[in-house]
Amino acid sequence: MRLHTGRAGASEAAELAVTSALLRQAAAGEVPETLRIYRPAGPAVVFGRRDTHRPGFRAAVESAAAAGFETSVRGVGGRAVAYTGNALVIDHVRQQVPAAAGLNDRFARFGARYATALRELGVDARVGPVPGEYCAGEHSVNARSVVKLVGTAQRVVRNGWLFSALIVIDDAEPLRRVLSDVYAALDLPFDPGTVGSVADEVPGCGVAEVEHRIRAAYGGGSLPATPFESSTLAAAEHQLPRHLV
Repeated sequence: MRLHTGRAGASEAAELAVTSALLRQAAAGEVPETLRIYRPAGPAVVFGRRDTHRPGFRAAVESAAAAGFETSVRGVGGRAVAYTGNALVIDHVRQQVPAAAGLNDRFARFGARYATALRELGVDARVGPVPGEYCAGEHSVNARSVVKLVGTAQRVVRNGWLFSALIVIDDAEPLRRVLSDVYAALDLPFDPGTVGSVADEVPGCGVAEVEHRIRAAYGGGSLPATPFESSTLAAAEHQLPRHLV
C-alpha cells in the first residue's frame, strides 16, 4: 500500500479533486492501492451530490459561507458534513473487479477499525447510527451511542472503489451551529446534540494522536509517506469542476 499524508490542494474542493483522481488512477491500474490521510486547511462544509438538487441548496451554501466555512461538493454518497482544521480525512482507494462486491462488508470492516482505534485512545467508541445525526449512516462511529465522531462513505467506479472517512477531533460547537443552519435550509432532519468530537470524549487528545492510531490501524505506522505523482495532480485539475459549488 502507498501512503500520502498532508494536503495537496489550495482548497477543500481541490483536495476532493485529488482523491477523485487517485480513485480513477487506481481503478485503471495506474497507481497501487493507496491510503491518503490529511488535516483540512480550515472550516469547510462539504455537500453530497443529492444535496445540490434540493430547493434549499443555495440558501444552505450561503449560510455556510456566512459562518466562515468554505463549501464544496464531494463524489462519495451521503449528505452534508462539516469540519474544521481539527479533523482528519482518510481516503482509501483500490482497484477491484467487480468494484461493488463487498460494499457492505467494507462499511462494517472499516467502521470497526476506526472504533477500535478510538477506543485505544480512551473513547467509548461504538459502531452504529445516532438518531438525528448529520449524514446518517448505519456504520457511523459514535461515542456512548450519543454523539457522532466518524462518518464514512463510499464511491464505486468501474474496477475501483474509494472508502472515505471523516474524524471530528475538536470544534464540535461551531459545527453544531453551521450544520443546524445548513440542514434547516436543506429541510433535512438534524439534531445538533448528536455532533461530538474526540477531544470532548478525551480532553487533550489532538490530531497527531488520532493520526498515529489510524496509521497503526492500517499497518502503516512505519510506512513512509510518498509525494503525489505529477500525473495525479494533473488529473485532479480536470476533476476540480465536479467539486465546486
